[in-house]
Amino acid sequence: QVQLVESGGGSVRPGGSLRLSCAASGYSASAYCLAWFRQVPGKAREGVAGIGTNGVTHLADSVKGRFTVSKDNAKKILYLQMDSLKPEDSAMYYCAAGGTCSSFPYWGQGTQVTVS
Repeated sequence: QVQLVESGGGSVRPGGSLRLSCAASGYSASAYCLAWFRQVPGKAREGVAGIGTNGVTHLADSVKGRFTVSKDNAKKILYLQMDSLKPEDSAMYYCAAGGTCSSFPYWGQGTQVTVS
């Protein structure tokens, strides 16, 4: 059973930084595509960043140059380093895992990020 637990959210001023972590269990981190999504109430979920099974990273245009995604396969932790945060980055952030980067059947419970 794949389980994902996010942490690291909180409140920060504009321009500040946060690092989100997603601890995974029940699978090999190197064998799954891992990703971060975010969602604001009333809006569609948005893909933020991801790492494919080949280690290639992807970032949404809205966060390029400010966010960095990485993972530690040995510790089975996915990270999202968020710098130069803006109020529009405020959302619930979720990590997700899937056998490919086109489908994510496994999700964490989310961690709230508020920038104000």
